[in-house]
Formats: sequence, structure tokens, C-alpha cells
Amino acid sequence: MPRDVEPDGRLTAALLPHIDYDRGGVSYVWGFKEVFEHTNASLFVIIATSHYSHERFTLTRQDFKTPLGLVSTDQDYIDRLVAAFGDGLFNDPFAHVPEHSIELEVIFLQYLYAGRRPIRIVPLLVGSFDDDCVQTGRNPTTVEDIGRMVEALRDVGRQLKEPVCYIISGDLAHLGPKFGDDGPLTRSFLEHSRTQDHALIRAAEAVSPADYFRVIVEEQDRRRICGFPPTITLLEAIRPERGRLLHYDQFVGPDGHESVSFASMAFYGDGEHR
Repeated sequence: MPRDVEPDGRLTAALLPHIDYDRGGVSYVWGFKEVFEHTNASLFVIIATSHYSHERFTLTRQDFKTPLGLVSTDQDYIDRLVAAFGDGLFNDPFAHVPEHSIELEVIFLQYLYAGRRPIRIVPLLVGSFDDDCVQTGRNPTTVEDIGRMVEALRDVGRQLKEPVCYIISGDLAHLGPKFGDDGPLTRSFLEHSRTQDHALIRAAEAVSPADYFRVIVEEQDRRRICGFPPTITLLEAIRPERGRLLHYDQFVGPDGHESVSFASMAFYGDGEHR
């Protein structure tokens, strides 16, 4: 559990899984412990994998209700982001209805900050970068709408007079017949996937989106890294000074039909984002 300490404000962002709690609980705890102990923010911008919508970026102004109560969505931040980015962020009004990648983070935030301080969120879903980035090798920031979102997040961050904690909600590899691979998973493929996961983690720790993207492109995202779009977007936008792996795990189903890997990471310092 987190220590009941005065946060030192060192944490800028965290990467957290959105796998179910039974499989990813330990990783969630490592990540949210670091958030609780090292950010003094009340505003959490959650940049999350979009699993269902065909839109690239999707916001909602609706508040989020969970079994732990209601969390307010920060309308001022959304107004600023819309002004900086432009039209198109509400094209899919139903994108958030089936989505789990934001709610799973919100519940932890509610639990941690209940009775301590009121929190607000900004729920931003990020869709696929496959066709125009992975398949072509094109740097995501050179794609018009992705580059525009990176700049918009940067601009809004500079405008704010309060600390912000950014949460990346994304898992790593999705392997096995459940996700489209042929045949049951082999030990060598799982070991190779762990090696590739750690190559992504090292690139993120070094805050090198280019190296992170290179790993994805070289394998043509064969391992289906669902957290790739939100991770690249946020690292490009805020450029923290350094990252640190907190916990990594690779779930493997007992029948070899599926595997999902995931990690918790912390990012410190604000680099370009001042």
C-alpha cells in the first residue's frame, strides 16, 4: 500500500495497465503507489487505448460514475484542448460507452484520494496508428492529426497554473490464437516477446519515442501493443526527463490460447513541458 506521506511532486506521468484486476493487480498497485506518493496533482489526464472506436482521438464531457461514486470531468481543460486541437474530438459520442481503459484507472484514483482531496479527470481515448504509421514507418508526429494533438497537449499544459498528472492506460503484447496467432503459444515465442517488451520499456525509460516506435515498426506490431498510440502521444507531448520501470508481468493462459503482457512505469521531471 502507498505510504501516507506528503507528495513531493516529482512524478509527471505514469504508465499503467488496463488488464483485469485479477491478472494485473500487482502491477496496478506498484504504479498507483508511485502516483500517490509522488504527485500533488488533483487533475489527472488519462490518455487511454481506444479499443472500439475508429476515431483517432475521442474526448467526452461526461462525468464518470463507478461503484465508488462520481468523478468530475474537467471542463476547463477540455475547452482548452478543443481550442488548441480543433474540431473532431467528439465525432464518436458512444466511444466511451463500452470502453474499459479509462474506468479501470478511475476506480484506483477514487479509492486513493477519497477523503483526501477532490480530483478531476480528462478522459482522452487514442485509436490506432497502424495504417499511416506502422505500415509505412512514418514518424507519428509527422502525421497531421497526431502532431496536432501532441502540440495541443503541450500548449494546454503550459497554460495551466496547477500541477497535472498524466496517466497512460495501455497494456503491452497480445498473443495467441485468441488474438489471431496460429497454434498454441510456445515457450520460445513468449521469451522473445518478453525480450521485445523490455526493448520497448528501455526506450520509454530513456524517453525516446523514436526508439520505441522503431521496435514497433521492425516487428510490424505483430505482437499487438495496444498501449503504443497513447504512450507515443504522451511521451512526445510532455517529454519527461526520465522514466523508470516499476513492475512487469506476462500473463499466460493455462491452455496456451492467450497471453497479455503489461507494465507499470513512472516518469519524472517535466523536460520541455514547463
